Amino acid sequence: MSHGELLAWQPFGRFTFDSAAPEVQRETPWDLASLTKPIATVSMAMLLFERGQLPLDEPVADLLPHFTEPGGPLKPSVGLSGVVPPSSFEDTQRAWRKSVTVAMLLAHSSGQPAHRKFYLETSGLEAIQAAARLVPLEAKPGTRAEYSDIGFILLGELLEQIAAESIDRFCQREIFAPLNLNMNYAPHPSIRSAIPPTVNDLTYRHRIVQGEVNDENASAMGGIAPHAGLFSDVLSVARFAECLLRGGPPLFRPQTVELFTTRQATPPGTSRTLGWDTPSQPSQSGTLFSACSFGHLGYTGTSLWCDPERHLSVTLLTNRTWPDSAIQAIKQLRPPLHDAIVRAL
Repeated sequence: MSHGELLAWQPFGRFTFDSAAPEVQRETPWDLASLTKPIATVSMAMLLFERGQLPLDEPVADLLPHFTEPGGPLKPSVGLSGVVPPSSFEDTQRAWRKSVTVAMLLAHSSGQPAHRKFYLETSGLEAIQAAARLVPLEAKPGTRAEYSDIGFILLGELLEQIAAESIDRFCQREIFAPLNLNMNYAPHPSIRSAIPPTVNDLTYRHRIVQGEVNDENASAMGGIAPHAGLFSDVLSVARFAECLLRGGPPLFRPQTVELFTTRQATPPGTSRTLGWDTPSQPSQSGTLFSACSFGHLGYTGTSLWCDPERHLSVTLLTNRTWPDSAIQAIKQLRPPLHDAIVRAL
């Protein structure tokens, strides 16, 4: 989409490599995976921030119970070198946790590790939220950018607590409906066959995953999670992007969009904004998007990149994980695709 005009809306291929599989349609919904983070969770944070309910510099420990506890099992994390006595480790963890802010969760600089397989140990929304609160930090907050699903699980719990409402209900009313977006969590079983499958899961669910969230932790949380779980078609994602490129109406103020989509100054070398990524070297956005661009990737093969300088957005939705996530060809596709679009314009 360029300057509000939809220049290309093109489906390619079939749901799977089977020649008898359904063909992809313009309106085909996809598992957006981590595009859930900026579209749903970050948008919810932006609205609560504008309403004065979410101070970005607020310590997370003041908002989430038990977050200052070191967690368990108690053992030194990667960020602590050498042999550290348990009491010293606990003291360090408590001090670090007290310094984690809401902005750090958004910018992936809280010191949280990238991922934990909570689904192998427990299930249910509250159980996984509790497990996420207790994961030891791996770095001093504010010193390292580490993309973290765990940080967004904590952020989602915090946002739902402030809003006194689940993230899916809040986003449906406050974000998706005003923009007329075909977006939802946990699609109804009656439409799952119209959604491309993402994986033949042989280790956890032991079935083909189609029309339900690919991410295992999100699945164990009931399919509604702040880090993954959103389903949508390409046009709806493009409409959301256009809202941001226009400066935010009818959802956000321009100042809020600029604040949340501008690259953070710290930690040194970070490419992250408050919830988005920006072009780095090399970048999945290619080589031609401007320095003020912002975007995000999704594990299932989805991506959205926005260039405010060109008033351009590119949405690419695929199920690159079919039949398993070992397929990485999407990394060779995305950069030249974005470069070709910019050159064509």
